[in-house]
Amino acid sequence: MPFAAQDDDARIGIALAHDVVTRLAKLRSLFVIGQGSVSALHARGMDAQEAARLLRVDYSCSGTLRREGAVATIEVELVESATAHVVWAERFELADIFGVLDEIGNRIVASLAAEIEALERNRAILLPPGSLDAWSAHHRGLWHMYRFDPPDNAKAQHFFETAVRLDPTFSRAWAGLSFTHFQNAFQGWTAREPETQQATDAAAQALMADDRDPSAHWAMGRALWLREGHDASVGELEQAVELSPNFALGHYTLAFVHSQSGDPQAAIAASDHARLLSPFDPLLFGMLGSRAIALVRLDRVDEAVRWAVRAAARPNAHPHIHAIAAFTLGLAGSLDEARRHAAIIRGVVPGYRFDDFAAAFRFDAEASRRFREGARRIGM
Repeated sequence: MPFAAQDDDARIGIALAHDVVTRLAKLRSLFVIGQGSVSALHARGMDAQEAARLLRVDYSCSGTLRREGAVATIEVELVESATAHVVWAERFELADIFGVLDEIGNRIVASLAAEIEALERNRAILLPPGSLDAWSAHHRGLWHMYRFDPPDNAKAQHFFETAVRLDPTFSRAWAGLSFTHFQNAFQGWTAREPETQQATDAAAQALMADDRDPSAHWAMGRALWLREGHDASVGELEQAVELSPNFALGHYTLAFVHSQSGDPQAAIAASDHARLLSPFDPLLFGMLGSRAIALVRLDRVDEAVRWAVRAAARPNAHPHIHAIAAFTLGLAGSLDEARRHAAIIRGVVPGYRFDDFAAAFRFDAEASRRFREGARRIGM
């Protein structure tokens, strides 16, 4: 709904709402009511809850905008229509509203998309498996996908397969299915080449279903990276963020790819932007870990340690993330702490060594040399 504002600021509130609607629609993951309809209801004096009931939507977003001198305050809330519960709220204070309006729009859109996805995942996990429609099956798959272990990845794969069987045009479910095959290959849970082919095939189905969906290009970018096609991978990922500048996972994966053998400064910028858009993302460990890898390549090891340790502290960090921390700490000379991370790794993957780490990633020669040295210092 248009952001409530006084007098001259009302046009800013309408413009901000229009911007958010346009950007949400670009994500392709949500059905979003057009701005013309909500503006018409707003003009009749209808509040967000009344409009949500009339339009039969699951969520409504509304807010206020006010200015006091040079400072502007924007307050936003997301409400679940069925319960009228506020499920997310945020307050932004701006010294220059016109200078940062674009950034605020990005942050609102990314937050709304992340909160709705989390709510839908949590709702889907409570449904009996036999009652799932394609939407619920997809979100149940997401719930398992973000656990990053073989049993949950297999369950995620099952639910994504259910979703695309129920709706073969569901591009995001194909993208999720591609990601489960990517995980099998990247983590070394199954043979890499067959999983790479299946990741590519599922991504291709996502693109056939909707080539304007940023998640489809994201999935193809990851699959192409598995095939060691750096340039082709970056091209797909850039297409993803061009289609939707608020697609945090697209920015993160650009950071992931650039951090290993591309432009490390670009990796840092992409990681920072991804975290700005989605500061509580399930893949936050990857955003932090990619930044650490890029810093190691720039010979800023002490700085890299801080980011690598933060990545490994995330509750769903997998062994490769702990390896980034262990080897970076080894380079920095913090051997006891490095060995603590090594012990965590070996508690999950006995016998894990540097060769397993190097096989998963696509480092250039210098990055590989640096991490190998860190591993050597702690006997891995």
